[in-house]
Amino acid sequence: MKSPLLTLPGAVPAEGVDEGVAAHYGDLFREQRALADGTGFVDLSHRGVVTVTGEDRLAWLHLLLTQHVSDLPVGRATEALILSANGHIEHALYLVDDGATVWAHAEPGTQEALIAYLESMKFFYKVEVADRTDEIAVVHLPAGSIAEVPDGVVVRETPHGRDLFLPRADLEAFAGQAGPPAGILAYEALRVEQHRPRLGFETDHRTIPHELGWIGSAVHLQKGCYRGQETVARVQNLGKPPRRLVFLHLDGSEVHLPAAGTELRLADEGPDGRKIGFITTSARHHELGPVALALVKRNVAPDAPLVAGDTAAAQEVVVEP
Repeated sequence: MKSPLLTLPGAVPAEGVDEGVAAHYGDLFREQRALADGTGFVDLSHRGVVTVTGEDRLAWLHLLLTQHVSDLPVGRATEALILSANGHIEHALYLVDDGATVWAHAEPGTQEALIAYLESMKFFYKVEVADRTDEIAVVHLPAGSIAEVPDGVVVRETPHGRDLFLPRADLEAFAGQAGPPAGILAYEALRVEQHRPRLGFETDHRTIPHELGWIGSAVHLQKGCYRGQETVARVQNLGKPPRRLVFLHLDGSEVHLPAAGTELRLADEGPDGRKIGFITTSARHHELGPVALALVKRNVAPDAPLVAGDTAAAQEVVVEP
């Protein structure tokens, strides 16, 4: 879905999964600084939007999601996962309930598969699931923003800012009064700084929640059964995940950032050393310089210097070994 805000001055379209919104509007670092200062907005209108209505909506979702939502207070934001039977992450949802409807946004293009799964699990519950992507756009306001939210717009407020479920027809008008636009690259750079994993970026077909630090924020350990819970409980109580998320400071003298998928090795083993992980997201940060998130084997020493391809990298622990 192509955003009308791509017609704004300086807009450069994003590519890949974020196609449809702007990568930036001409000045990546200025856009990052604006978001860090609590001004401007980010067009996330390419994300999927799903709603669940009906009197059983919270009790029903509680059975399917990794998060405790049966008593979710009105207006409280949360996030949750849907796992496979083996405990691997399949979907990530960012939720809020407005008292009558659960609103969720998800990764671009994943809403059809998400809805298909939810529909298959309805059984006798009084719920209705709907794809609202065509009519509702997600817009992000950074923490500290004083931008006025239009009446009637559902807001999902988190420590990192507010996600607005805005009618698509109002997107251009809202952009005209919400301050300077920031592209998805600025948003992603701050996400990397905040160590926040993203489905399809930090995850692959075998990722479990423990590897990414999603225990607690997206996975509740004291709730009833859900698909994949056995794996979550077993790893939590009896073992350690095979991999762990790390934050990397990259050598700033390199012209190019190591792309997602770039193999990581121990620096002292040289270019022919064994692979111990890979880059998941890399970004240029307005203060920290080139940074990245990566998955490494759990037993890699937290202070071990690494190389991503030819680029030197120093670790910060996100998930404890």
